[in-house]
Amino acid sequence: MPMILPKLTVTAPAKLNIHLAVLDRRKDGFHNIESVFFALDFGDTLHFELVSGENTAEITMEGLNFSLPVEENIIFQALSLFRAKTGFSEGAKIRVEKRIPIGGGLGGGSSDAAAALLALNRLAGSPLSREVLLEMGASLGSDVPFFLYETPAAWVTGRGERVTPIEATLLYFVLVNPGFPSDTAAAFRLLDKYREGRKEFTTMSQTATLPQKPAEWTFSNDFLPVFEEREKSVYNGLISQLRELGADFAGLSGAGSTCFGVFKEQKCAEKAAASLRNQWNFVESCRSGGSEER
Repeated sequence: MPMILPKLTVTAPAKLNIHLAVLDRRKDGFHNIESVFFALDFGDTLHFELVSGENTAEITMEGLNFSLPVEENIIFQALSLFRAKTGFSEGAKIRVEKRIPIGGGLGGGSSDAAAALLALNRLAGSPLSREVLLEMGASLGSDVPFFLYETPAAWVTGRGERVTPIEATLLYFVLVNPGFPSDTAAAFRLLDKYREGRKEFTTMSQTATLPQKPAEWTFSNDFLPVFEEREKSVYNGLISQLRELGADFAGLSGAGSTCFGVFKEQKCAEKAAASLRNQWNFVESCRSGGSEER
């Protein structure tokens, strides 16, 4: 009989879209994408504890301002899906140290959902295979499968469910969030409007490794040109600032709103972050990495 763990703490890493190309709209309403994802050593921390009370759930969010009915919380949705799939009925107390900005293009909700599925599977004695977890994750959100792979970097296609791990050198990043969220669904609507009548899309060849020098990257983000002038001006200004501060590459992650700079040296990244903190409330210096558990 599988051993059930009473407690578990896991990290839910943030991600960056180093490259994001949005392709055709699918019959299911989603868009196909081509993207290069990086997992970071910065993220949320989730604490799980099994408690008395069949099928009970207590979820506490700490850190960033976060107000959401428990039924709409993606962690609760992951818990409900796991219970439906496995019959696992232990009461669960979940405390989340929230650090990833909401609506910041860093995959915070998706990472939390993936971390919850992985943690619950361990707590329950690992009844589900990775393939089953991936299917469950895709039903929760397009970015969830990437986090379930627990890989530092990947080439991501389909609507996000096709994940191919790739090799990438250790890099350092500076994240800057301008203080406002970006609504992903609204961004896709803006993109569709921007592209009205267009049927051809620029695609890239899938690669097993990335160029060693970020300065040689030719990556881009299809969302960057479509925003209203206010948002576009802020994003372009931040990207320019990051380049002026020494970033070898800079861009926008996901559908916004977090911009990032890529550095080969940690000291350069930390110096740039220190300078940006004089102007922006959310500035994080981190590196490529992944999740860990205790």
